[in-house]
Amino acid sequence: MAKSDLDDILAAVPQGAESAFPKAEYVERIARLRKEMAAKGFDLVLLSGPENIFYLSGQQTPGYYTFQCLCVPAEGEPFHVIRGLEAMNARLNTFLDDITGYADDEHPSAAIAAVLKARGFQNKRVAIDQNGWFLTVNLYNRLVAEFGPLLDATGLAEPLRRVKSKLEIEQLEKAGKANDAGMLAGLAATRIGASENDIAAAVMGAAVKAGSEYFGMEPFITSGPRSGVPHTTWRRRVIQEGDLTVLETPGCYNRYHVALFRTVAAGRIPVLATDMYKVCAEALQVAIEKLHPGNTCADVHNAVQAVIDKNGFTAGFRKRTGYSMGIAFAPDWGEGNILSLFRDIDLPLQPGMVFHVPITLRAYNKFTVAVSETIMVTEGAPRTFSSISREMVQV
Repeated sequence: MAKSDLDDILAAVPQGAESAFPKAEYVERIARLRKEMAAKGFDLVLLSGPENIFYLSGQQTPGYYTFQCLCVPAEGEPFHVIRGLEAMNARLNTFLDDITGYADDEHPSAAIAAVLKARGFQNKRVAIDQNGWFLTVNLYNRLVAEFGPLLDATGLAEPLRRVKSKLEIEQLEKAGKANDAGMLAGLAATRIGASENDIAAAVMGAAVKAGSEYFGMEPFITSGPRSGVPHTTWRRRVIQEGDLTVLETPGCYNRYHVALFRTVAAGRIPVLATDMYKVCAEALQVAIEKLHPGNTCADVHNAVQAVIDKNGFTAGFRKRTGYSMGIAFAPDWGEGNILSLFRDIDLPLQPGMVFHVPITLRAYNKFTVAVSETIMVTEGAPRTFSSISREMVQV
């Protein structure tokens, strides 16, 4: 499609009509990115990860699997290179004036290189974020071949996303409400004779009805011995007497995610499972108490690990304590690549940081018990995004 034809089409689309935030929010975010660019001496930064693109421009589409590139110059307006079919979507979701759509028979790297050359960026200090989900080796090599050497901007944008703004917190609140609706429906559907599919359908139907968009990752609904295998999810199994079922559910609002873990016992369960759940609850409470400014991410994890170790369940807890929450597209619902609660991560906590804290203990191949909250660090008491009881549900 000729650029003039695309421009005519885009002119008919109301710019930014479905943007998650007002233009001023993006202007402020771009300004903060440019401070980091100036410190590195970059003339232009190329970003392809859908999360960073959404954060800096508002662009969101289920078609993010086709390569897109948000280009942020040190001076002047950002511009976007995207599949032509997605250009109208970008106009609707962003306030970008400069959107270039490439055809389906055009290689994305060739299209980007042509745009950069036309704007005079050859022989400038151009850097690319190499951490995007969809920046393949082939795409990168083709871009270098077409345009020239690129500097490394990996990790430049992600730290900007750690502390959530007031408007971002509002999205998380709405995601939390949708997630509560999904979790409550799932808990109500969990009973002897119901299938994991019944529960998953209840969770997703209720969350979507309550306002959730599509999730960055599917809910985890797993029961009986299957629950003792990490990251299994629904596969038609029917709940039986004595089963433990764990539900880990998300809610999504304007791409901001909140997640939650709860456990359901069907009839009589092993004493060991009850004991393990008490430790989970104790460890979660300790984590909440540690999520204060002045402590580090490692302080939270170490306090939780101490509770687990003290009670003799070290082998059943082989993971980080939590991870950042915020913007997400598949294949994940978290921001664990930005920040985690884990050993040796000595970054101080700040008000506005948000974490999912899933405390899970496993008797591998037998059962899992788990409880979690999505929690925001504040100047005062940590704030959770759910109002659902943390007690194990008995059916």
